[in-house]
Amino acid sequence: MPSSDPAQRFNDIIENIRRIESHVAGITAGQFRGDALRIDATERCLARISEAATKLGDAATQYAPEIPWRSIRGIGNILRHEYAVVDVSRIWRLIEKDLPPLKAACERALSKLKSK
Repeated sequence: MPSSDPAQRFNDIIENIRRIESHVAGITAGQFRGDALRIDATERCLARISEAATKLGDAATQYAPEIPWRSIRGIGNILRHEYAVVDVSRIWRLIEKDLPPLKAACERALSKLKSK
């Protein structure tokens, strides 16, 4: 069921992106691949992001239509059900390529919600 408070869900996504940024600050992709603790922490944050995106429901596309919400929701299923085949290099690319625009879109969405 979608959340009745989209601002909270957008905040959840931003907070978990910040946690991931903290987990990977100052390290290389190779260092990330060799650090099971950082990988696990990052995957947990990605699962939370996926869950928050699911709880946003239609508000996600209403406030941030440029984001591929279906893919974001889908990563949670992969992390939960297909965890044995998660590609750490793909996770690193997601961190570098996909999280910055997601964070920016969620921040813009929060601004829109606050101005209502």
